[in-house]
Amino acid sequence: MKKLLFGITSLTLGGAERVLVDLANELCNKYEITIFTIYSSGELEKQLSKKVKLTTLYNKQYSELSKLERKIVPLKIWLNKKSVYTKHIKGNYDMEIAFLEGPITRLFSVKNSNTRKIAWIHNDISLVFGSGIKAKIKKIVDEKIYSKFETLVFVSEENLQNFSKTYYKLEKIPKKVIYNYINKENVIRKSEEIPEINFNESKINMVTVARLVKQKAIDRFIRVHAKLINKGLEQEVYIIGDGPEKEKLEELIKENKVENTFHLLGKKENPYPYIKNADYLCLLSQFEGYGMVLEEAKILGKSIIITDTAAREAVINYPNKIIIENSDEAIFSELGQVITNFKLHNKIKVENYQIAFNYFLIFNECNKLFFVK
Repeated sequence: MKKLLFGITSLTLGGAERVLVDLANELCNKYEITIFTIYSSGELEKQLSKKVKLTTLYNKQYSELSKLERKIVPLKIWLNKKSVYTKHIKGNYDMEIAFLEGPITRLFSVKNSNTRKIAWIHNDISLVFGSGIKAKIKKIVDEKIYSKFETLVFVSEENLQNFSKTYYKLEKIPKKVIYNYINKENVIRKSEEIPEINFNESKINMVTVARLVKQKAIDRFIRVHAKLINKGLEQEVYIIGDGPEKEKLEELIKENKVENTFHLLGKKENPYPYIKNADYLCLLSQFEGYGMVLEEAKILGKSIIITDTAAREAVINYPNKIIIENSDEAIFSELGQVITNFKLHNKIKVENYQIAFNYFLIFNECNKLFFVK
């Protein structure tokens, strides 16, 4: 039985993290699976099959670290990756798969002649680090890092294309697209639970599931929401997730006086009842990779609103979607129309559509990748 080692920052609540848990739980019947995390005690760890082994670098949750530690840990891994790898990556694995960009990919890039190396890229690498001097340094560093891998896997065609433009020197490394695997039955079953809040039936209810980071542009959503309220276009917004921007967003909600209509609900181990019971699933990010929550919303047959990012690939053949130009003005205008139409026609009827991707085929693509000698 082949031995596979997956690496990820942690198994906290997130799209890539959920995908890895679902994938590992399927693969563990054919392979010996170990997951290596940088930080421990993620909420999704308890959802892993007992057949999946789990090991960690730090016996601490990321949320327990100080602001200084959060900066120092990735730097330590980068500067001392060879010694960290030698000390903590135990066992002879046939393949080591860095399942997320950043520190885990840098760590797994350390050469091991007995192991095939794969990097799994979920985000738009051309945008994820911004555009300042820090971004330029990371670009140079990561180009060398990715050159150490035998195969690069992308979760969307657009992410592959943007990566290839950014790191054109790496054109000889084999690359392939494998869409994210989800346990469809799991999503449907969990969506049947009762959410902890009661949605306001007289208003349109919008839900976003995302980490509270700048990329997700929740601050912009707050400002647009406040403008719409001031125009008499009422709606309720619920944000599920946590992250470093939380305090700033709480202040912005107070400044805009929308405490009663814009709700930060924090982390939810099961976001599906909220998605199912909302009128719209919104993902109004500055940039995206594939947007795993969109696949989950499609499984539940929800109406979807996104900004024009790489996430459009997730909804390209899905009828119940609105793709908005990625600007404050366009979001304000389009959401205004959505709310107005909602008021005119009462509740929007949502049909259940078949999702575009065959998850059995996706699982087979993974098998082909891991079975290469």
